[in-house]
Amino acid sequence: MDALNKAKEPFKFYTQLHMPELTGLKAANLQELLDLIKTVPGSVIYHHTHRFLQQHQYLSPEPPNDFAYWITGILGEEELGELLYSIDTIQYTTIRELRDEIVRTIENYIIQHPRSLHKFATPGEEFHFVKSVSFIFPTPYTASDLKEFQAVLQRVSINSIYFHMFEARLRIGRGTNDFSNWLEDSLSEKRLANKIASLDPYTHTMENLRITLIKLIEKRIVESMEKPSETELSLPRP
Repeated sequence: MDALNKAKEPFKFYTQLHMPELTGLKAANLQELLDLIKTVPGSVIYHHTHRFLQQHQYLSPEPPNDFAYWITGILGEEELGELLYSIDTIQYTTIRELRDEIVRTIENYIIQHPRSLHKFATPGEEFHFVKSVSFIFPTPYTASDLKEFQAVLQRVSINSIYFHMFEARLRIGRGTNDFSNWLEDSLSEKRLANKIASLDPYTHTMENLRITLIKLIEKRIVESMEKPSETELSLPRP
């Protein structure tokens, strides 16, 4: 039987802590919201989109973003809310691209529905812009092969899984994740890497995602142990 490949470089698990910080900026209607979305720092857009996925990851299969949530619930513009809900946050590899899509969606809606600008939030229900301040920490966990990788995935926090599966898309800028990169580059497990990269985050809670990852890796481990070695293949049959 083939032994599991050892990685060229061990995978080091990290985790991330986000601290929300008020910006003092707020919007009472759609135009004010749009103007601020165009100008606030990327850490603000991140907080109201990607952070919303983690904070509300139990909302499956399609968690919305803060902008859609406020526009629907406070301004009552359900059609625009649906359009913003449908933006696939994870497919964008930069905050700039995601911001541009949100802006484009709101601008097009205002052109088609100019009366939407006349709706105002009541005092106390304005949209308050918050930015996300991030702190990255190493964990004590590393993995050098698939068995070790599977074992660590059972132990790390969901914050670590979120960091490597979701945050990595923005950090790497390749539309993939840390796990898939390591599996392909260090273990030559391209097929497994592609399966993990193709997982739809909207169909999983973070704990379900953990379970799915573990099952995919476990299946690959079983396959590798069942595959006959080159020596066995070369032996003559009796």
